[in-house]
Amino acid sequence: MPDELELLEEGSELSLLETLDHVLNRGLVIAGEITISVADIDLIFLGLNVLLSSVETAHQVLNKQGKK
Repeated sequence: MPDELELLEEGSELSLLETLDHVLNRGLVIAGEITISVADIDLIFLGLNVLLSSVETAHQVLNKQGKK
């Protein structure tokens, strides 16, 4: 995984394929919570945790964590 930041020149475009490739190579984590309450009584709790990466990237991260 490259550690350098790749900056886009002004006016250049980033395609959907390039964006997806970058996300799969680096990984993306989305986390969120929603609680629906009525009269200060919690009725519904919804938790969301999503990890999006390529299998190779996930293996690299897990191997680095295992060596610590």
